[in-house]
Amino acid sequence: MKTITKAKLSLLSLTIGALVAPQAYSQTLTQENESAQDNIERILVTSDYRQLPLAQVPSSVSVVDQQTMKQEGQQHFQETLQGIANINWSGGSSRPRYFQIRGVGEQEEYQGAPNSSVGFIVDDIDLSGIGMTASLFDMQQVEVLRGPQGTRYGANALAGLIYMKSNDPTYDYEHGLEASVGQDDLLTLGGYTSGRATDDGSLLYRFAIQQHSQNGFVENSYLNRNDTNKRDELSVRGKMRWLASDDLSVDLTLMGADFDNGYDVWTLDNNGFTSLTDQPGVDSQKTYAGSVKLSYSGAKYFELVSLTSVAKSDQRHAYDGDWANPDYWAGKTCEEYDDDWNVIGSGPCQYDYWWDKQAKRDTVSQELRFSSTQDSKLFAGSTDWLVGVYGMNLNEDNDLYSEYNGYPDQVLQSSYEATNLAVFGQLDTDFGQGLSLSTGLRFERRSSEYSDSDNEAFDPTDNMWGGHIALSKAYSDTQAVYGRIARGYKAGGFNMGLPAELAQYKTFDPETLYNYEIGLNSQWFERRLSTSVALFYMDRQDQQVEASQQDPDNPQRFTLYTANATSSTSYGAEFEFNGQLSQDLSLYGSLGLLNATYDDYQYKDSGGNTVDLSGRELAHAPSHTYSLGLNYLNDWGWFANINTSGKSKFYYSDSHDSQSKAYGILNAKVGYQGSFWSVSVWGRNLTDERYGTRGFYFGNEPDNGWTPKQYIRYGDPRHVGVTFSIDWI
Repeated sequence: MKTITKAKLSLLSLTIGALVAPQAYSQTLTQENESAQDNIERILVTSDYRQLPLAQVPSSVSVVDQQTMKQEGQQHFQETLQGIANINWSGGSSRPRYFQIRGVGEQEEYQGAPNSSVGFIVDDIDLSGIGMTASLFDMQQVEVLRGPQGTRYGANALAGLIYMKSNDPTYDYEHGLEASVGQDDLLTLGGYTSGRATDDGSLLYRFAIQQHSQNGFVENSYLNRNDTNKRDELSVRGKMRWLASDDLSVDLTLMGADFDNGYDVWTLDNNGFTSLTDQPGVDSQKTYAGSVKLSYSGAKYFELVSLTSVAKSDQRHAYDGDWANPDYWAGKTCEEYDDDWNVIGSGPCQYDYWWDKQAKRDTVSQELRFSSTQDSKLFAGSTDWLVGVYGMNLNEDNDLYSEYNGYPDQVLQSSYEATNLAVFGQLDTDFGQGLSLSTGLRFERRSSEYSDSDNEAFDPTDNMWGGHIALSKAYSDTQAVYGRIARGYKAGGFNMGLPAELAQYKTFDPETLYNYEIGLNSQWFERRLSTSVALFYMDRQDQQVEASQQDPDNPQRFTLYTANATSSTSYGAEFEFNGQLSQDLSLYGSLGLLNATYDDYQYKDSGGNTVDLSGRELAHAPSHTYSLGLNYLNDWGWFANINTSGKSKFYYSDSHDSQSKAYGILNAKVGYQGSFWSVSVWGRNLTDERYGTRGFYFGNEPDNGWTPKQYIRYGDPRHVGVTFSIDWI
């Protein structure tokens, strides 16, 4: 485990000093439980324009609130993902970066321009495609919006959106510290402080910081190290809220993340946790971002929201591609070739490969929204309106270098710039008697430019549109049904470095997704049980498919490209429930069902053979996902939680038929809550389930003639720990 630097310790020391306060108390977990029992709390969906209560949103949305995160002992977003229906992620990085909702989403991004299908936003800052910086410390809630979000978020939310909302500044002072220790040399330290900076409360603040370190569960037997897959993660967040007047408020958010993680997860024998590499990989990211939100309500006929954000991210992803070391390969026997690739004998293998990509990304965005007031509603006061404009500029520079047996293999420097401009509008009509209609429309233009050191250049421009129509009916204050049609879109793009036989794939078209959905949100038994059910059918047109070909003359080199399939269809359901069984006991869970298949898609493999995927399931689209949790909390302060989640088998890629196995994970937590402190013992993956999060099928062993086989990256094994926290108010 990397020692925490002096700078990081200084930041933690400053925070701890600020947090220590005299007389203080905390809201106990018992009070939280009573709040839940008094009617399961109304959670606002903050990613929605109107910030509606969850039960009133006419769409399939999951919200994991802070109480659930604490009950289960979640620390990073990847733990939250396990319990959400019809969502998956690909483990090609040290933390989740590539997501799939209802089977739609990227599995990797080794080369090419960034172009996400699943939006990832933290506190109104767009981090799509770089989402590994997602600590849950001091996080208010995580929202997952399934299906295209064309009206609200446009081209980056074809499949849906992940929105993370941290806690806001408070008028009352509150402070807290948290520390966790556990297996794998786990050490996590965090603290937060919040309150008013002025006596009149016109200026509020909140500051949170967390340092997380652990070894990463891998033993490198060649280097005799246990930290080659380490996690060394610093997260800092600051918020200010200025209540300038009764009509004007300004919110400032600043965040920073310094993730210096290792990457040593692949093994030739698929053992998962004992590696042989001589050059452990790197998966690091430094991200600094900020946003300013201005809200003005002083005009008679409109309200104004201005949202400005900037983000800067430096990333490096590198790995040892031969997954072993010179001594290992020298002990193997390989065929030897002459210059014409004729076999002339055999001898010790010589195989060494290193791949290294560094990227620098800068984004800036501006959104202006005008919405109706009571005096400016349309159609006899029945309809709220909202119009807005949006602009974003993204610049990314990439530096790719790979080396094969001591010689440069792939060397490429590239620059990419994209500008998105959009106009959008939404109408929300109340017809009375619980019947309402929401319609939205967005027009977006994306212009991009790409150039690289191989003298390839592209400058595509796409004009796209999306939107939604949603009709909802509340039959009572506990039963509401909705129907929704939404159109999402994703920009087209280009492929670089293609061989002659793939020349037809130089460019690919924009993708369109139509989502048809009906749902029912209900509360039962005097509101002690809440349920939500959504049924959906999705039609993808000109679907963008990630494909790859292994070079038969250089098995370590792959041609990666994106192509358009004719179409694919998906249908399924999401079901969630949350019930209070007694004053002390609550039960919650979810179930996702999915059938996502290609209608018509063929491609050529490296041997020139036609591969027909028509009728096959999409990659990373398990047919079912589930979660179930039981929470206990009594008046004496004792609490416990046990939860399980799992997935059916799924294909790892659209370029091969390698599949994962179905799996289930069991987690538990037990502890005691005092007047202002708590201590808990927790365990994750208690059955030590070995489950795959990413898989490849190719030849990586020259002593076996580069014969293709399946290689799997596994999720975290069983680990246990202890967490201690104190909170003052």
